[in-house]
Amino acid sequence: MLYQTHARIHLQNIRFNLEGIRQAVGPERKILIAVKANGYGHGAVEVSRMAEQIGVEWLGVATVPEGLQLRAAGIRLPILKLSHAFPEEMAAAVENDLTLTVCDRANADALESVCRALRRTATVHLKVDTGMGRIGVAPEEAPALAAHLERACPHLRLEGVFTHLPVSDIADPAYTREQIVRFRTTVDAIHAALGRRVALVHCANSGAVLAHPDGWFDMVRPGIMIYGFYPDAETPRTIPLKPGLSFLTRISFLKQVEAGTSIGYGRTWVAPERTWIATIPAGYADGFNRLFSNRGRVLIGGRSYPIVGRVCMDQSMVNLGPETEARVGDEVVLIGRSGDEEITACEWAERLGTITYEVTCQINARVPRVYEG
Repeated sequence: MLYQTHARIHLQNIRFNLEGIRQAVGPERKILIAVKANGYGHGAVEVSRMAEQIGVEWLGVATVPEGLQLRAAGIRLPILKLSHAFPEEMAAAVENDLTLTVCDRANADALESVCRALRRTATVHLKVDTGMGRIGVAPEEAPALAAHLERACPHLRLEGVFTHLPVSDIADPAYTREQIVRFRTTVDAIHAALGRRVALVHCANSGAVLAHPDGWFDMVRPGIMIYGFYPDAETPRTIPLKPGLSFLTRISFLKQVEAGTSIGYGRTWVAPERTWIATIPAGYADGFNRLFSNRGRVLIGGRSYPIVGRVCMDQSMVNLGPETEARVGDEVVLIGRSGDEEITACEWAERLGTITYEVTCQINARVPRVYEG
């Protein structure tokens, strides 16, 4: 490995999480896993291959290139692009058998025109906005749009209807329960307008998989939980999870400095006594956030040590104290376990004022992923 800062991906833990979801929702429901944003930083291709091997039925992506990457890697599972495509993206999506989302008549008609020119049929899922406020057809307009797809778009096959739940992960279930009822009513109206039932009705993200079984319908769509994280501190822990990655580097340089020596850009930290400073080849360009300057920590040899000075683009400095047994080349844990100590992505999220989704997504592409299990 030419770059020692790396993410170790625990495929066996991701598999454990998926098996827990399968056991909870039952074999009668399909599972779509979100592998957008490079599998939330874990590696979309490798996670998808493993999921395909253990019987996961669907994959979800955010962009057409994400779907094409999976197809180029030989992944044959159905892939749903979770938002609608621009007209210039449609041909590539259709030619590579991506299932597309439709939200309005204009977009559906554009897709119909592309499919007619290609002499291909595209499978589509209709997105309904029941309270997310992002994309989707309004519930009262959904039956008419579904009927338009069925009768005016012969090159489109309406296979699914779905919605998204913005607060399924919080303790108060009221809004999510209302959404699920609204969605169920809308789906019934769509079925009545079509004179048939669509094959796949789905709305359950990670929060709903964990806390809202009335929203499981025909398929569930877990995202962050397959990578080992609960979507919110309030979310019930109804399914045990294991972390999907560790983030690691090594000591690249050691020096002893005298009291009064400043460390790093801006001279924001000055040694209060003679101490040992370790430099590590990990910085904000790797995903080790600059907000950890003078307030982050790492693990070395089962002990916690503070980051001192500003986190640089490619390097950071660690205060090892006046005495140390550390050596150049020793492993440094940024996220993960060392001895009895552990730093989690949840801890990072709390310190940074963000969410675990952003923590793992921001581990840069230059950081190699090493796969276990």
